[in-house]
Amino acid sequence: MTMPSPNDNTKRLLFKKMLLIRHFEQKIAELYPEQEIRTPVHLCVGQEAVAAGVCAHLRPADLIFSTHRNHGHCLAKGMSVKKMLAEFYGKESGCCGGKGGSMHPCAPEHGILGTSAIVGGGIPMAVGAAWAEQMRNGDNIAVAFFGDGATEEGTFHESLNFAALKNIPVVFICENNLYATASPIRHRQPAAGSIAAKAKGYGLPGELINGNDVIEVYQRVGEAVERARRGQGPTLIEAETFRWFAHVGPVDDTETGHRSADELARWKNKCPIRRMRDHLTIENILKSEDEKNWSIEFDINFAGALTFAKESVPPTKELLTTHVFA
Repeated sequence: MTMPSPNDNTKRLLFKKMLLIRHFEQKIAELYPEQEIRTPVHLCVGQEAVAAGVCAHLRPADLIFSTHRNHGHCLAKGMSVKKMLAEFYGKESGCCGGKGGSMHPCAPEHGILGTSAIVGGGIPMAVGAAWAEQMRNGDNIAVAFFGDGATEEGTFHESLNFAALKNIPVVFICENNLYATASPIRHRQPAAGSIAAKAKGYGLPGELINGNDVIEVYQRVGEAVERARRGQGPTLIEAETFRWFAHVGPVDDTETGHRSADELARWKNKCPIRRMRDHLTIENILKSEDEKNWSIEFDINFAGALTFAKESVPPTKELLTTHVFA
């Protein structure tokens, strides 16, 4: 089945979601030097199209499992800025009571069952959650987000093999931003082939897509989601994209020699938000005041969330051992 292009309203919603994610990440980058956010932050500026395009197809009961670079996924799946900020500030009112920080938020009420800084750690959990849904004869699915570095972990291959064997309703989303921390993929994997091509060895579909084109993400992932809901098994999606900040923190890593300024500039010219803005403008879908109004909305919402986070109380020492199960 080929999924049609999203309608005008969906395109506007996709664009707004990308803007929300960009706004949130830029605000975190501005606040981080104050050293009140005492948790490492892995920002997803430049990768917004993947989160927005994937999560647009998901129901509240669909489950996602994410990584250390999870902010966009959580926002796209419905977590509130208020709960996220309180969590980043280590407050009891945060989504995990201040224990998860930036790398480990969760919100079961939104289908966000876990985010893990363990590379590839969320992939088998997504397979298990989707398998449980299959056993209940439901049509909800699970999505595993991970980076290119995770495809070099054994758990990636084991999970694809098992998901294909059991025809499990899970969609594997590899956000290939070309770097695992500071190690470029060209130094880690053979030049021939792609990550998506690895799916063939396990007998499941593999798709290589432009992760900076939210319309393409929406269409191709939508097809994978529908296949999973119909009981036609898993799909591996490789979305090529690029993060603008360093691996961790709101800093520029081009001066360290990890990435070149020229490479970063080339990818900034492929900005997913600019690409979608140009499309909406050409198609007369975007009104002149839309972005301004949304920016005001985001600013007001973030300011309220920031006040809430700073004024909330930290967890007491009595809560230190709660929610510990092993």
